[in-house]
Amino acid sequence: MLVRELRPRPHSWSEYKQNCSPIALPFHALEWSLEWTAYYLSRWALLEVLEYLSVLSVLVAVIFYFTESGDRQKQKHYQAWQVVNTAQGKGGSGGRIEALQELNLDHVPLVGVNAAGAFLQGIQLQGANLFRADLDASDLRDSNLQAADLEYANLTWANFRQANLSRAQLGNADLSNADLVNADLTGADLHEANLENADLGNVRIEKANIQGVRNAPKGFADWALRRHAVMSPPPPAR
Repeated sequence: MLVRELRPRPHSWSEYKQNCSPIALPFHALEWSLEWTAYYLSRWALLEVLEYLSVLSVLVAVIFYFTESGDRQKQKHYQAWQVVNTAQGKGGSGGRIEALQELNLDHVPLVGVNAAGAFLQGIQLQGANLFRADLDASDLRDSNLQAADLEYANLTWANFRQANLSRAQLGNADLSNADLVNADLTGADLHEANLENADLGNVRIEKANIQGVRNAPKGFADWALRRHAVMSPPPPAR
């Protein structure tokens, strides 16, 4: 905001030019005329009103920005869901990595999302609600699904190589034919999960709940318990 102050009345031309060099007189005349212009403008109420209006317009713009923030967020979520839904059944990412990550960062549930066959390598979906999601044959290598809810999810043929699934909820999830080589399942809940033909090479399974795991490879339970997995009662059904 400009600080306006009343300017002192300039000297008359006869007084002003007394101290001026004759050579520089044209320049001093210009300076003198500008001083008088500034003097009259400093007393012009219209300029003060316009200044206050400019400040008021900024204030109104700020108020509208915050009052419409909810609508902008809804629009952002709508566009993200459009990306996810339009890409259903298609290979590649199709922008789904960024869209799903944005939705999850805004704590939007991803319940039942269909990303079957999608390229989602390296996606960051910590704590995501992916209950009953369809990730059949999706590429989730190096992804971070720590503490994500994947109960009853379709994860058949999914590639979870080197993925972080620690503390993930995988109860009743279908992991048949899934690639879990070098995946981190530390503290994950695998109760009633289907592990038929799943590749569990070098998987970390400490403190994971393997109670009631179905179709696991022969000797899986003993192998997992030796690596400090646990068998605990499943949580209440949802």
